[in-house]
Amino acid sequence: LVYSSGMSMMLPWICLSLAAAFLLLEAEYSDAQPRRAIFKTLASTGFLLTAISAGALESVYGRAVLIALGLSWLGDVLLLSGSERVFQIGLFCFLAAHIAYGGAFLASGIKPFAALAMVGFLLPVVVIIVRWLWPHVPGHMRFPVGLYILVITGMVALSGGMAALSGRLCVFVAAFIFYLSDLAVARDRFVSPGFVNALWGLPLYYMAQLLFAYSASLES
Repeated sequence: LVYSSGMSMMLPWICLSLAAAFLLLEAEYSDAQPRRAIFKTLASTGFLLTAISAGALESVYGRAVLIALGLSWLGDVLLLSGSERVFQIGLFCFLAAHIAYGGAFLASGIKPFAALAMVGFLLPVVVIIVRWLWPHVPGHMRFPVGLYILVITGMVALSGGMAALSGRLCVFVAAFIFYLSDLAVARDRFVSPGFVNALWGLPLYYMAQLLFAYSASLES
């Protein structure tokens, strides 16, 4: 993260999020459910507080990012449950978060051609992901999972359009590594559960959210 005048205000919350994410990994490895709930909530609260300290409330872009982070926080808490119904609600929280991120990028401004070019780049990736994932997804989950894939792909494309206009590469990096982290969630939920998914998925997820939170400081 590039230093800015507000970095000193963000730094404690960034450290909180990263430290809690590290402890969350240990809890995931140990299958310690109480610690898992505590550290996941703390890690996600950290990215919310990072955004607020970055000045998210002072711009339309920042407020949209804060809404997305809040929906992600709620999704994180819901996904602590092993219930499939609760998982579906959490999935829709993240879907709404990606819509909010897309709204933030549009509010800040995008280059439409760059966003369309990103769609063209991502479509083959989507095909590969669907061919890999689809045999493992139960029939009743295919619509919400498919809708989620389309929405997050659109979010990444819009982030590329914003980065092309503003030069803020951190936004595109955040969106892309969020996309990658969701592959870990999908693999864990539908294909092959195990700690290895958390080992690479959680660090990517929290880095993505912290980059989004930091990006609010560039608009305020």
